[in-house]
Amino acid sequence: MPNIQAATIYLRDYTVPEFFISHTELHFDLSAKQTTVRSRLSIQRNRACKKSKPDLVLMGEQLTLISIAIDGKLLPNDAYSLNDETLTIDNSKDDFILEITNQIDPSKNTALSGLYESKTMLCTQCEAEGFRRITWYLDRPDVMSIFTVTIAADSATYPILLSNGNRTGQSELGGNKHSASWHDPFPKPCYLFALVAGDLACLEDSFTTCSGRNIKLEVYVEESDLDKTQHAMQSLKNAMRWDEEAFGREYDLDLYMIVAVSHFNMGAMENKGLNVFNTKFVLASEQTATDNDFENIEAVIGHEYFHNWSGNRVTCRDWFQLSLKEGFTVFRDQQFTAHQTSYAVKRIKDVNMLRTHQFAEDAGPLAHQVRPDSFVEINNFYTLTIYEKGAEVVRMLHTLLGKEGFRKGCDLYFERHDGQAVTTDDFVKALEDANATDFTQFKRWYSQAGTPVLSVTDDYDVQNRTYTLTFKQHVPSTTKQIEKKPFHLPISIGLIDDTGQQIALQDGKKETVLELTEQHQSFTFINIQAKPTPSILRGFSAPVRLEQALSIEQLIHLFQHDSDPFNRWEAGQKCLSHFIFNTVLAIQKDNPVPTLPSAFIYAFRRILQSPLDDLAYQALLVSLPTKAYLAEQMTVIDIDALFKAHHLIKQTLAYSLKGLWTENYKTHHQIDAGISATEIAQRTFKNICLDYLMACDDDDMVALCHAQFNNAQNMTDQIAALGQLSHLVLDQNTQCFNTFYEQWQGEDLVIDKWFALQACSEKNNALDGVKKLLSHPDFDMKTPNRVRSVIGAFASANPLHFNAIDGSGYAFVADNIITLDAINSQISARLANALSHWKKFDGARQELIQTQLKRIQSHSPLSKDVLEIVTRSLQG
Repeated sequence: MPNIQAATIYLRDYTVPEFFISHTELHFDLSAKQTTVRSRLSIQRNRACKKSKPDLVLMGEQLTLISIAIDGKLLPNDAYSLNDETLTIDNSKDDFILEITNQIDPSKNTALSGLYESKTMLCTQCEAEGFRRITWYLDRPDVMSIFTVTIAADSATYPILLSNGNRTGQSELGGNKHSASWHDPFPKPCYLFALVAGDLACLEDSFTTCSGRNIKLEVYVEESDLDKTQHAMQSLKNAMRWDEEAFGREYDLDLYMIVAVSHFNMGAMENKGLNVFNTKFVLASEQTATDNDFENIEAVIGHEYFHNWSGNRVTCRDWFQLSLKEGFTVFRDQQFTAHQTSYAVKRIKDVNMLRTHQFAEDAGPLAHQVRPDSFVEINNFYTLTIYEKGAEVVRMLHTLLGKEGFRKGCDLYFERHDGQAVTTDDFVKALEDANATDFTQFKRWYSQAGTPVLSVTDDYDVQNRTYTLTFKQHVPSTTKQIEKKPFHLPISIGLIDDTGQQIALQDGKKETVLELTEQHQSFTFINIQAKPTPSILRGFSAPVRLEQALSIEQLIHLFQHDSDPFNRWEAGQKCLSHFIFNTVLAIQKDNPVPTLPSAFIYAFRRILQSPLDDLAYQALLVSLPTKAYLAEQMTVIDIDALFKAHHLIKQTLAYSLKGLWTENYKTHHQIDAGISATEIAQRTFKNICLDYLMACDDDDMVALCHAQFNNAQNMTDQIAALGQLSHLVLDQNTQCFNTFYEQWQGEDLVIDKWFALQACSEKNNALDGVKKLLSHPDFDMKTPNRVRSVIGAFASANPLHFNAIDGSGYAFVADNIITLDAINSQISARLANALSHWKKFDGARQELIQTQLKRIQSHSPLSKDVLEIVTRSLQG
């Protein structure tokens, strides 16, 4: 039976809700096999709706109906109609009480949307459209209701019963059952509803707000994980304090809860007062979590907490406005992490990810606007464009308005729209009104897809001592958008003289923000004594591809002297990219490999000889561009030549500076170090040194790596060493992997790392090893973290073998997309994204990838999630 393409939903077709639900009362009689849900909904006709006496249409999926009543009277069968997606009730009343009783089976819900079973607990995930798997409802974000919830369950199996808001009661029911009641006084859409039931341990703490209110904090986990929750709790308190200081946002309920679950499709969910988290973003100890894990936990906990205002108190009108809450909140969590760690390092990491992955999304068949104009399956639009590019759009507004102006605009936004479901236009309007400015042109960032290309040329007038920069912006065509209008671009710049000093500009400042609004625009600087080296796009002030004809000598000059941390790093990356691509060309033409300029090696030497205060930033300065980033810069990706060239450049730097790499490794190698910012930075720099030393193909360096693995007292060092060894074909390395597994068997998140390192191995037989991992007793296709650690890691982080010329990597991933689609279509669709960039490869690989996409497309049955991704990929 052929797959039927699901209907496309368009922004232009948005209409206001026909009804509102002012109050929602839910009663759950919980069990894993059969849960009974009784809803009591206070419904009012929306007088703003222009339809004349419309029927009530509620959304519902995979529900068993028991009864329906209006105002206490049971409805006969002919008073409503029911299909697989909707319940339509004939009704002429303007204000009424609707009561529905239905049953669901959480144990069979492998999609992990709605109410489902995770190990021995029951939990929910309702964003975007999971609530309709719990009961029939107006499942749309612009219907906001006050929720009161009662949960009844077996006392032994589910001693902890949680929902949104504040606890209002609990009681023993007899028959080994008990109940708990919850009330959330703040209206919310149903996607923010949450329920958790299980045998859980709790870490308790409290937080005193800026107004003196005492908030109870609770983190719920399995008993065996309680010792790994202290960092999560401290991260929450850090986020609460920062949000008060940076945005003036105080928490509103009396209780804030976090629950960690093992089965979760995403990272976490901001349900009002009851955040449900993937265990990966809650559990951490120095022995089981890496430094990156610690940072990510704080960032994600901050992100979900910040949603309390940017997403919950003010939510999105419809799902086309998803970036209203996600882009804004990502910007907020980026600022928070930068404050907690290093502004320079955080900015570089964010831009690196954006340019490697979101720019690729913009350039491929899945490109879409920050505010899309259509979708088939909304789950496919939880993308880097919505989140990361959306955050860059907010960052540009921050740059244009300045810190104080942006804060003033945000204050007005929250004040004006508290308790409402609004749009990106409403957000921008608040910023405009608070600052008496006009962002009409700027709003093209929400409506136009694609990454602008910004080219710049310069001219120095010796006689008049003026220096002119001329910019030209162009936005390549994307699917459904051929012609693009100019964007409003804030471009931060500085000028560097021959001695490495910054030149004062007209206003006396050494840095300024140029506002580009035209396709062509020039800016002239006066009283410039000699031709400078321009430092353009400082801090990556706009998400553009910058085309600038700087010589290697100029780039090295910036790499040595630029005072802007991002542009200093960027200059080094451009040098390295140039050297790597020259080496790629030599390999392709079978020519001698060019040597690295001595001036560049000298610049590296100076960095290694003169430690910076921020060692984490120093580690980034001497890091090579990632292969994934480099691949996206190639017109046609030659993955084999790229890997060889990357290794040769690393090896040249490793041998040329071996003594300094070794010296710095030994200086910063501390076996029993803790997790302070200084200690984390030392480990980061030390492990970059190890990475270079392992490129020397030296037995002594391999022994050094084994020693680090064997003696490591923290997960960061152990994983760094094991990651290096994963690419080598040595019997001793196999023993290391066996030892690691035996040491950490039973620690799910650590075993995820064990799986992922093997999935990313560059050894020739890596794919055979990955296939064997699918038969490992600890692998479970129903656990998203495990799928991501094996199949996802292979598809996204092992480009050498995923893109094998025989097509075996593509076939392996396609096989598992088909298998997984019947279990969890959201995770399957995300895997399918890996096949979307087929046009970047040579003709042979293009044909191989298309074959797999067509095979997936023809498989029946196929979810609309996966069908949309593969269809759009093929059309691109």
